[in-house]
Amino acid sequence: MNGVRERAVFFAMRRRHMLRSFLLGIRCRRFPYVGLVVLFALLVPIFPAVGQWQQIGSARSVVRQARGVTLDCQNARLQVVALAADLIRVRMQPGATFGPDESWAVVKTEWPAVPVEIIEDRTSVRLSTPELIVEVHKFPCAVTIRDRRGEVIVADAPGKGMSWNGREVRVWKVMPPDEYYYGLGERAGPLEHRGRVYINWNTDAYGYQRGTDPLYQSIPFLLALRQGRSYGIFFDNPSRSSFDLGSARRDQYSFGAEEGELNYYVFYGPEPKKVLQRYTELVGRMPLPPKWALGYQQSRWSYEPESRVREIAETFRRRRIPCDVIYLDIDYMDGFRSFTVDARKFPNFRQMIADLARIGLKVVAIIDPGIKQELGYWVYDEGLKGGHFVTLPDGSLYTGVVWPGVCVFPDFTREQTRRWWGDLYRGLVEAGVAGFWNDMNEPAVFVETDRAVERTMALDALHGERDRRIEHRRVHNVYGMLMARATFEGLRRLRPSERPFVLTRASYAGGHRYAATWTGDNTSSWEHLQLWIPMVLNLGLSGQPFAGPDIGGFAGNPSAELYARFLQAGVFSPLCRVHSQKGTRDREPWAFGPEYEAIHRRFIELRYELLPYLYTVFEEAARTGWPVMRPLFLEYPMDRQTYRMDTQFLLGRDLLVAPVLEEGARSVEVYLPDGEWFDFWTGERVIGPRRVRVEAPLDRVPLFVRGGAILPMQPVFQYVDEAPINPLLLNVFPSRECAGALYEDDGVSDAYQRGQYA
Repeated sequence: MNGVRERAVFFAMRRRHMLRSFLLGIRCRRFPYVGLVVLFALLVPIFPAVGQWQQIGSARSVVRQARGVTLDCQNARLQVVALAADLIRVRMQPGATFGPDESWAVVKTEWPAVPVEIIEDRTSVRLSTPELIVEVHKFPCAVTIRDRRGEVIVADAPGKGMSWNGREVRVWKVMPPDEYYYGLGERAGPLEHRGRVYINWNTDAYGYQRGTDPLYQSIPFLLALRQGRSYGIFFDNPSRSSFDLGSARRDQYSFGAEEGELNYYVFYGPEPKKVLQRYTELVGRMPLPPKWALGYQQSRWSYEPESRVREIAETFRRRRIPCDVIYLDIDYMDGFRSFTVDARKFPNFRQMIADLARIGLKVVAIIDPGIKQELGYWVYDEGLKGGHFVTLPDGSLYTGVVWPGVCVFPDFTREQTRRWWGDLYRGLVEAGVAGFWNDMNEPAVFVETDRAVERTMALDALHGERDRRIEHRRVHNVYGMLMARATFEGLRRLRPSERPFVLTRASYAGGHRYAATWTGDNTSSWEHLQLWIPMVLNLGLSGQPFAGPDIGGFAGNPSAELYARFLQAGVFSPLCRVHSQKGTRDREPWAFGPEYEAIHRRFIELRYELLPYLYTVFEEAARTGWPVMRPLFLEYPMDRQTYRMDTQFLLGRDLLVAPVLEEGARSVEVYLPDGEWFDFWTGERVIGPRRVRVEAPLDRVPLFVRGGAILPMQPVFQYVDEAPINPLLLNVFPSRECAGALYEDDGVSDAYQRGQYA
């Protein structure tokens, strides 16, 4: 009965989301074509008939392999393999055979040999590695994983375990009362997830609020922590999936998908940083971005025409406010057609970019996946000739309405299409555009139909090669990631001596290999100032270290105080980018008057002063998979006070940030973990663990530095590579032992991968 309830909750959430999206759509920029068809689609019942969950049954035979076992159970096939001493893979497929062993996320498929002792008796098969004991029960088939001391790490729930219902697969796990859950990518809620249900289905969620689910990205990686010991689960299935973390039952959690195989990996720490290191070894890590991407970035929908872009650039330099990037939103295009430029609005596009480059400003331009269905439009003509667009079962092109009108969509699951798409950037790259912003790539469409529910592509639209077609419903969540991949790989071919910078709205596990991300179309509100911190923290705990919010909020109009507090927090975000919606008040640092301009300038300058430290933390993230922006528990996993703490965070290991998150507040209660801490502003020494009340006037945000840290800093520059770092400042915060790190390279090329760094 609980399985029925869980399934009902899952689909009820889908329905609520559709209704809410329709109401928001009336007033948002994403819906110029809302019509009665949307309302009709919403009124049609979407609850499927709920059948009976079938369990995997008992083992009929066991086949041993070098690293694990395969069991033919009564109703399914089960495989359990030790890829490493601390990494177990589990596959379950209803029926007698597994499908192709493929993944868009996994990059490491060959693992060094690991000693695995396999002992079988009448009731179970035991796999022992140097770190884990995996017991595969036979009656019925189930999996329990223990550490070498025999303590249970994670176990299938008795009576349920691995099951399926039609094409849906699911597994139930025992949920200890003192276990905490994190990760799962982009979630509009608290840092810790216990008691909630989360859906993985990339969705254009304009105007989302606390609790809105799903959002733009799907990263089905769960990090668990109990009494200082941590494990992770990566459920590699890009169709619609969900995690129920104790909503249906307090003593069980579950995860599953509507399509495909139950295919998941279990990573054991016991330290959470070790779990993340192993997880990102499996799915890859962020490449080191160009150093300029760590600078302050100014965006708006839209800076147009050309004269306005030049005005913004010149004002930054005249007012001596550091800035590295100006964005061009969709209005730079000719009729919203990707890879075009409106020559009326931007008559000297190439010269404008060159002029901005001379004063140290890069241009990042938006590119959407929807290609206008229009003969004579060169991108459409090329794509049609090359067979690069998604089709319907009858062989016709799938079309959906987005910014240019009726559009077709590239099939990024095809390698030939990804290469074609990457080469389309040539003209903009040759014009000097430094980076690209991939938007609307959930993929989003404006009008819902019976074939395109929830404002995305028709679920039966077909991807892949002609001899192996796959429905969109099974690859939906990787569409945005594969677009970013096509962009990233294209830029590497077009500019082989430079690191690409790509920003994507939609993604999947492993998408951090290709692009940074942001938290979507947020709102100018105190609630969203509070929300972005756990959102970015959980993205970091899911393998994506390069993320940030639209500082100031995309929709709505912030007060001067809200904007100042948003910016003060945002300069410590890995991605420091201001963005706002057309028709809202200006968001440039000088837009709120001289008093606030001075505050904004000082905090942007502080980010540039901290760049030697920040770049060093980015290198560590690229090398280890650890987040740039970290929850306190990641460094202090034994401190239970930190387990739900999402109003303050660590930047790297050494800098603790406690932003002001409430209107009118002029002080903040800050928790300092065990050890020595120094107030960044005053130098006052405080011994933790303890809570302290810290004054926070409008021109200050509480900052603390860990005792024993050596914090590298530099003078204020107007842009990242304005001059060599001279002098390099080493700020020592004394303790019994002091240590620090400094990483430097050319900031542009991939020579660091060949050992050329300091």
